[in-house]
Amino acid sequence: MEELEKRVCAIEERNRNVEADKAWETSWTRKFLLILFTYLAIGAYLQVIAVAKPWVSAIVPAAAFVISTMTMPYFKVWWLKYREHSSVTKNPR
Repeated sequence: MEELEKRVCAIEERNRNVEADKAWETSWTRKFLLILFTYLAIGAYLQVIAVAKPWVSAIVPAAAFVISTMTMPYFKVWWLKYREHSSVTKNPR
């Protein structure tokens, strides 16, 4: 019985870790930091290669990143529906 309790505790601990990882992945804090670091990295690169107005120019790639990350959940839903539909048509029961 102790072995079973240990296994259940290990599964519960794993589930807590998975839930924490999911919360981080979907958090606004993470998204904001990614946007900020993307903007800073691109702005610094554009500054080094002497692009005119590098910090203004860095807004476009950072905005593109925001748009791509914010729309991914919608594409995921679409992809899952398509995947489910195609697997049903390929493997009718």
